[in-house]
Amino acid sequence: MVNTLVRLVKYLESTGVEVLVVAPDAHRTVPLPSYPEIRIACDPWKAIPRIRAFRPDAIHVATEGPLGFFTVAWLRHRGLRFTTSFHTRYAEYLSARAPVPLEWGYEAVRWFHGKAEHTLVSSASLLNELKEKHVGRQLIHWPRGVDAGVFHPSSRRGDIYAGLPRPIWLYVGRVAVEKSLEDFLELPVEGTKVMVGDGPSREDLQRRFPDVVWRGYRFGDDLAAHFASADCFVFPSRTETFGNVILEALASGLPVASVPAPGPVDLIEEGVNGAIDDNLLRACLRALRCSRERSRASILHRTLHAGHEVFRAHLVRAESPLRFASAAPSDLLAEQRQAEAF
Repeated sequence: MVNTLVRLVKYLESTGVEVLVVAPDAHRTVPLPSYPEIRIACDPWKAIPRIRAFRPDAIHVATEGPLGFFTVAWLRHRGLRFTTSFHTRYAEYLSARAPVPLEWGYEAVRWFHGKAEHTLVSSASLLNELKEKHVGRQLIHWPRGVDAGVFHPSSRRGDIYAGLPRPIWLYVGRVAVEKSLEDFLELPVEGTKVMVGDGPSREDLQRRFPDVVWRGYRFGDDLAAHFASADCFVFPSRTETFGNVILEALASGLPVASVPAPGPVDLIEEGVNGAIDDNLLRACLRALRCSRERSRASILHRTLHAGHEVFRAHLVRAESPLRFASAAPSDLLAEQRQAEAF
């Protein structure tokens, strides 16, 4: 998600759009319980003066963290229009980490997206699921793209997996409970399983699966080489909203094995660029036979530019910029005090 938003901001700025990003790095933060590498803002009300000073024409709220929930509350209170996007299964992740009923999480998700003019969703299958759960007023399919110049079969290198038995089964992503990684790590397959990424579950899983090769975080050309040099990409998560790493794998000429989940079911064509099966082992064995050339060809139409333009086309005008400048300093102070009382 972060990489998607970073690329989007760069694109908008390249077209002359001035962008203010309100993120936790400008706030006092605390580690997210059970996921310390993610930090959340503990003073989200301090975002409001920054937004007002910026006087935006359009406002998009991307995630359901403290900043997102507080900003949505303020926008609703002020009667301002905004858009949202659905990146994370907030309800499922909350339920997996705390004794919170799944439906309670979805009540919060419905509130978060309920007043948005548009809610952008990364896959058609997820969009239909959210409709059934009554999440969002107007759901818009926001197709994700991939930089097929960065993720390319030419990045293949012989030294990346030198000395490791083939085939190489690769996973790239967060190492966390919601990713169902045990389903992959327990597979009785020949060759070598390689994990690229990190997260709160790594220490436990690395201890339990010592035969797996753990590479930690990889970036840039090194990450591209890890994709292109493997033999099959394995995606075990059943809770994904999309899975950008699937696009990166396919662009690298790497067929994908996955369980059924929104995202994979929209991207993987059985026998062409991979396989989907409730039995992950069967999916892996079928995907391994797929053509690397056809895997890459299957996603070349998914450009970053096309996805960025869908986002831009569905922004809505918040209101006249005069609304943001109309309050006197005393009003701003009163509003901040009101916000601090939330």
